[in-house]
Amino acid sequence: MPYRKLVFVAVFALSVECVSLSSSLNAGLSRSHESVILIRSVKQDFDYVTPWKRAPLSRISGSGFVVAGNKILTNAHNVSNSRYVELRKENIARRYVARVVFVGHDCDLAMLAVDDASFFEGTAALELTGIPKVNSTVSTYGFPVGGDRISVTEGVVSRIEMDTYVHTAADKHLVIQTDAAINPGNSGGPVIQDGKVVGVAFQGLTEADNIGYMIPTTVIRHFLEDVEDEKYNGFGSMGTIFYPGLHNASYRDYLKVPPDEDGVVVLDTVMHSSLESVLTPADVMTRIDDYNIDNDGTVIIHGLRLSISEVVESKQIGETTELTFYRQGERMTATATIALNRPILERARQYDRPPPYVCFAGLVFVPATRNFLETWGRQWPKDIPFYLRYLFAHSMELNEDRQRREYVVLSAIMPDEINSYADPFKSQVVDSISGVKIHGLDDVQKAFEQTTEKFYEITFMGNNRILPIDAEKARLRHEPILEKYHIPAEARMETSP
Repeated sequence: MPYRKLVFVAVFALSVECVSLSSSLNAGLSRSHESVILIRSVKQDFDYVTPWKRAPLSRISGSGFVVAGNKILTNAHNVSNSRYVELRKENIARRYVARVVFVGHDCDLAMLAVDDASFFEGTAALELTGIPKVNSTVSTYGFPVGGDRISVTEGVVSRIEMDTYVHTAADKHLVIQTDAAINPGNSGGPVIQDGKVVGVAFQGLTEADNIGYMIPTTVIRHFLEDVEDEKYNGFGSMGTIFYPGLHNASYRDYLKVPPDEDGVVVLDTVMHSSLESVLTPADVMTRIDDYNIDNDGTVIIHGLRLSISEVVESKQIGETTELTFYRQGERMTATATIALNRPILERARQYDRPPPYVCFAGLVFVPATRNFLETWGRQWPKDIPFYLRYLFAHSMELNEDRQRREYVVLSAIMPDEINSYADPFKSQVVDSISGVKIHGLDDVQKAFEQTTEKFYEITFMGNNRILPIDAEKARLRHEPILEKYHIPAEARMETSP
């Protein structure tokens, strides 16, 4: 069975012995614990099956710590979809109401604010430092479930590499692995070395003992610098797919790359990305900024051999990077702008924004997203319909329509006499409605409003089926269906987080 990472609202349990910070031990421990905060959140997730509803309330606890500017840093998953957040300090019973100021779901970090200035009395902003060395010892602070006191534990750094952040299940950044167990309740707590923060505890492996992960300060600094303009933009990319194939001498010769040059082969570029008009398939990238690219797609950065994506990760949206590449034997250079490249099918879990939908005559249409696909359950990758599975895996390669913004699915049917025969069409990807191509959810509304024919004809991708709906009867039954199923609005379009 392959290992599966799971986000825990937790912190690293990095030693056999857990130390409670009672008053008798305070003198022997770092003052770091004074700035570690207990976070309690009341959350209400969204329902992607009936997107006009929300799930029941739930409560979680986590940890955070004070940073410069009288703000609290924690994990995004501690406060995502939150309705109410409160904080408590060690040895103080009073609870303080907090506001979520910025959230970076792609890096699982969030910043909180407290309007009551007295909250910060007796605290000090913790200072960030660099990446710890492998085999060095770190200490983790936080509030594990089962108690109201800070716990301090120790462990050893065992690996530093790029890996998936489970909060979105799609974004990959640098992570630091330790020989650590995970205790629920301590995500967001600081990982300390020599009195300074080297990371934020955030996830672990369910199928392995003593493996835990922290977010390194390179990612934390990117987040903090990003929000300096009072807006979080996120991590960008160049929008290029690479293939590490130059280790083969014949392939290298075919691409006309000098024998003393290493690099990666461009397979494709993302539609509308900044590099779409710069790089072409079969170009060979050999250098990015001041970093030479090896044949496996890595560079030496931070004193470590990491993916070239780490060079891009170090930059903010709108900044540029210099590329050196070969095209048919000619050495060339180009400048690429770091940008957000939104995928046609959103592979990352989304939070803090109500899911968009359109409901007409009991037919519910939603964008194809990971959140929607996960409604099939924990085994969704194999349980979803074949075409959706294929689309999720190859959405970029399959899409040749430059106007397409997203794929739209007929997600549900609210039974009524007008649509009682439509169930076999559920969960299919819509291609057109009465001749109107569906490039995004807003096109669904336009198609139903503009059609003057006797029947709406809905076609689907991947097959030749047509779902006919009597137009006049559909318009007559539309409002009664909304009322019958307590649907408050016929549509909700994309909203900002």
